Amino acid sequence: MSGGAVELSRVVPVSGRRWRVPRWVRRAVGPVGLVVVWQLLSGSGVLSADLLASPVDIARTAGGMLADGTLPSAMGVSLQRVVVGLVSGGLAGVGLALVSGLSRLGEDLVDATVQMLRSIPWVGVVPLFIIWLGIGEAPKIALIAVGVAFHLYLNVYAGIRGVDAQLVEAATSLGLGRWGLIRHVVLPGALPGVMTGLRYALATAWLALVFGEQVNADDGLGFLMNQAREFFRTDVIVVCLVVYAVLGLLADFLVRTLERLLLQWRPTFTGQ
Repeated sequence: MSGGAVELSRVVPVSGRRWRVPRWVRRAVGPVGLVVVWQLLSGSGVLSADLLASPVDIARTAGGMLADGTLPSAMGVSLQRVVVGLVSGGLAGVGLALVSGLSRLGEDLVDATVQMLRSIPWVGVVPLFIIWLGIGEAPKIALIAVGVAFHLYLNVYAGIRGVDAQLVEAATSLGLGRWGLIRHVVLPGALPGVMTGLRYALATAWLALVFGEQVNADDGLGFLMNQAREFFRTDVIVVCLVVYAVLGLLADFLVRTLERLLLQWRPTFTGQ
């Protein structure tokens, strides 16, 4: 201190002075450790190659499938099925949820039927889809659409009906009409439910794709897995499973990013 001026220094909390392992390193420890243990078991002969190929062999197989174009072609076909099924099922699920959630008459007409249908295991309708739609692309896309539609319906409907009644009352008092109320209050309030439904729907879409591509597929990741099963190629099967997982993670990342952009007005707890 000189001439009456006080020099201030920033106070750093004790917890902030500790060195912490970066979060991405902590998150990578589990998967990397699992692969290392797997490779050690394979290399020592404890895990037979006939039972499960080693990570090194799987990586070598994946490189070969990428180089000859087999894997990119199969991924393109599977992605196309998921996108078409997701859009078809999404439009149906969201449309029915809007009809049911925004009016009591719509709820009476739609909700009971949807609740009844959703209790049927969607995998169980595969034989019916084959009879109705044949063994081409249609039953595979229909299976994905059905799995997606119910998740979106339930979450969008819950999001609409979960809007704070006091907000609706305040908006009505301010003179908002029905469409203004839906646009400025109900739909923004239902967005968290929509995002949750979209994440569930994407996960179900990949699951439905696995089932759908077991039905007489002549291309796609499921076709590769069926061929690999006949020749006991566990390396190819694992490569396809890894691709499913990576595509699922990428889809989840896109939804999380979209969620952060659309729900900036809604701060949430992010952990400590």
